[in-house]
Amino acid sequence: MSTKIHLIKELRNRTGAGILDCKEAILNNDSDIEKSVIWLRKKGLASVGKKASRDTREGVIAVVADDRIATIIELNSETDFVSKNIQFLNLADLIVNKAHKSNHTNLEQFLGSHDCDSISIKERIEQHISIIGENISLKKFNKLSIVNKGKIISYLHQKSSNHSGRIGVLVAIEGDINNEIEKFGKHIAMHIAALKPLGLSIENIDQTIVDNERNILTEQVLKSKKPNNIIEKVIKGKMRKFFDQIVLLEQTFAIDGSTKIKKVIEDLKIKHNCTFNISGYIRYEVGT
Repeated sequence: MSTKIHLIKELRNRTGAGILDCKEAILNNDSDIEKSVIWLRKKGLASVGKKASRDTREGVIAVVADDRIATIIELNSETDFVSKNIQFLNLADLIVNKAHKSNHTNLEQFLGSHDCDSISIKERIEQHISIIGENISLKKFNKLSIVNKGKIISYLHQKSSNHSGRIGVLVAIEGDINNEIEKFGKHIAMHIAALKPLGLSIENIDQTIVDNERNILTEQVLKSKKPNNIIEKVIKGKMRKFFDQIVLLEQTFAIDGSTKIKKVIEDLKIKHNCTFNISGYIRYEVGT
């Protein structure tokens, strides 16, 4: 009986459910705490309301990739300690694999979809909130795919497990792929993780970002009181440097520190007499 009392107290601490409900859960689940937590959640008796309002700024980025399609998620926790918890990491694996198989693109719709135990993703997260004792939230998820031949390259920085880390990158390379080009793709993913480009090409950059930068530079240059034709050249040069910093294809390749990435691609095409391109990428970092 003392063991049962101990289990009831532990279950109550985990879930916030009443003593009698915890006792009933223990009796109905052969004294198995984890099954009892799930039993209470299904009955709506385990409270996660207070925990669910707390900030989640830590967590992991989890990825799963096939050759032609890959999925990436950000699953958040309150503390870095919990982000390394095996139950939390297993939850991240479960969610990213579910997202990979799902056709949902809307976060709320995906959270309402069900996993293999006929429990919604949202309910599964709530179970883990009760079990782990911290708020957990799925912040976002996305997919990257290729239409024709090619490969999706994935990279994780500061890995927590085989499928999760602090930073996650997916890169889509379409066209003719050999071992050297695949290695280049891995290096590009590492480059993206480190240098945080805002877009693949100049055309992909949010026009608001471009306009804001141009306005700031114009205001700065106008103070010099130079002739208008000189001012325009100065602004054009400064915008070129700006794009060199934020646009992937315009950035200097981090691996050699001297060649623009678009030039590296052209050189590889000539060297291997093939055609390929970077058609897209996704970069997630915890908390950003």
